[in-house]
Amino acid sequence: MADIDDFFSLLNKVDNVSEEDQKQAVNYLESIDAFARTTYKSLYVIDYEKQGFDYVSDNPLFLCGNTAKEVKKMGYAFYFKHVVESDLELLLKINTLGFEYYERVPVQERKDYTIFYDFHLINKIGEKTLINHKMTPLFMTSEGKLWKAIAIVSLSSESESGNIKVTNRKNNKVVTYDLKGDFWKETELVKLTSREKEILKHSTRGLTINEIAEAIFVSPDTIKFHRKKLFEKLGVTNISEAITYATNNKLL
Repeated sequence: MADIDDFFSLLNKVDNVSEEDQKQAVNYLESIDAFARTTYKSLYVIDYEKQGFDYVSDNPLFLCGNTAKEVKKMGYAFYFKHVVESDLELLLKINTLGFEYYERVPVQERKDYTIFYDFHLINKIGEKTLINHKMTPLFMTSEGKLWKAIAIVSLSSESESGNIKVTNRKNNKVVTYDLKGDFWKETELVKLTSREKEILKHSTRGLTINEIAEAIFVSPDTIKFHRKKLFEKLGVTNISEAITYATNNKLL
């Protein structure tokens, strides 16, 4: 039976953080809290030395009906309480895959990588929500171990759990993990045309098709055409999913 220790890979064992490494994190939570107040997404910070959460934002998506203080106190026990059982096994697998992947990355480049994946949270009354979980290193130890990481939570644009991928902020590559075939594969990130980006940006402001058409001096049929192509490219069925996908994948 899985337990909390299973989330902490021996590949990333952080026993003691040096005084020099600790200087990285002086007062950093003030910046995290300021960022949390500017976004609709939920976020929290994982500390791999303490094996718990350093910070949990008040944004409700990740809280599952708890307070931020309660979730912070629960730490990794939160996952055992609020993640669907089948997805909990998936999270443990992703945890192993992620650290194995990082071990193959040069130490000086590890902070450039972000891992994304989707899983179901279940709240106190049994309602399930598929969320997208994006985790990026904040601080590394001098030995190259991941000390603290920020996790950003938003609604998923997908229809099922999994969808594991790793991106590097310095290139246009995305590496996805094939759960059935049990291997990583590299592809190019989706590229949007300037018109598709324009339509998405106006859509994030809540404009209708007719209003977007008027704003960019084209016909509503032209907007419908570009939206249809956009949906096909992203593999989504509506504009809300398209906005979520583009936001999660940094396409805007």
